Amino acid sequence: MDFIKTIDSSAGEEVQLSFKDYGKGRPIVLIHGWPLSKEMWEYQIDDLISAGLRVIKYDRRGFGKSSKPWNDYDYNSLTADLHSIMETLDLRDAVLVGFSMGGGEAVRYLSKYGSDRVSKLVLISAVTPYLKKTDDNEDGVPGEVFEEMMTQMKKDRIAFLDDFGKKFFGVNLISHPVSAPLLEYYRMLASVAAPRATQHCAVSFASTDFRSDVKAIKIPTLIIHGDADQTVPIKASSERTAAMMPNATYKVYEGAPHGLFYTHREKLNQDLIEFCR
Repeated sequence: MDFIKTIDSSAGEEVQLSFKDYGKGRPIVLIHGWPLSKEMWEYQIDDLISAGLRVIKYDRRGFGKSSKPWNDYDYNSLTADLHSIMETLDLRDAVLVGFSMGGGEAVRYLSKYGSDRVSKLVLISAVTPYLKKTDDNEDGVPGEVFEEMMTQMKKDRIAFLDDFGKKFFGVNLISHPVSAPLLEYYRMLASVAAPRATQHCAVSFASTDFRSDVKAIKIPTLIIHGDADQTVPIKASSERTAAMMPNATYKVYEGAPHGLFYTHREKLNQDLIEFCR
C-alpha cells in the first residue's frame, strides 16, 4: 500500500495519506468528495489512463485508508496535505480535478501555493465559491440545512449516509440511476471515514469562503455541474463560480445529480480527456 507522510499541524504527529499512482503522461490529481474516498473515481481511471494520462488519487485525511487524526480538518490543513502529494511525487504540468468538497482544496491550493506545478483546473459539482448563506453571501445555502445534517450525523451516522446517498445520486420513487448494491457500496465507502472527520469536514466545506481564491485563478479552468444537483445546488455554487471566472469553460449537465461521476460518467470522462489533453 502506498502512503505519503505529512504532519498534523496541531499535534505535530505524522499523518499518512493513502494514494495510488497509475499510468504515464500528464499527471491528473483526483481529489475526492465528501463523505467518500479515492475509490469514488473507479469509473474514471481506465478511460483517463487509456487516453495517455497519469492518474493520481488519494484519500483525504480522516477518510479511506489515510490516517484519521483528531483535529485539523480545516481547508488550510487539507490543502497542505495536497501540497505534500504534489511535492513528494514532484508533479508538474498537472491538472487538479476537485469534486464537491475537493474543489475547495483545488482552488485553495492555487491561492496558497501558486500554479508552478499546475497548468489546468477542473471543478466538478464543487462547493466553491462560498456555500453557506451569510449577511454578505445571500445566495448561499441556509445554515439550518447544515445544522440539520450535523444533528442527523450525530444521531445515527449510517442512517444519515444512507439517506444522503440517495439524494447524492438522484434516487427517488421514479428514478433509479444507481443500483441498490452500488448505492450500498458507496455508503460503505463513506462509513469508513472517521465520524469526527465526517463532521468537521462538513463544517469546513459549508463555512469556508473561497471567493478570493476563485478570483485569483488565472490558469485554464473547466467547471462542470448538474442542474439537478440537490446536494450542492448549482445556483449557490458553480453558477456563481463561473460568473467570477469569465474565461473558464462552464458545462451544465442537464438532469445530472451531484454524483454525476457515476450517473454521467461517459460524458464526464470525455470532457476530462479533451480538457486535459
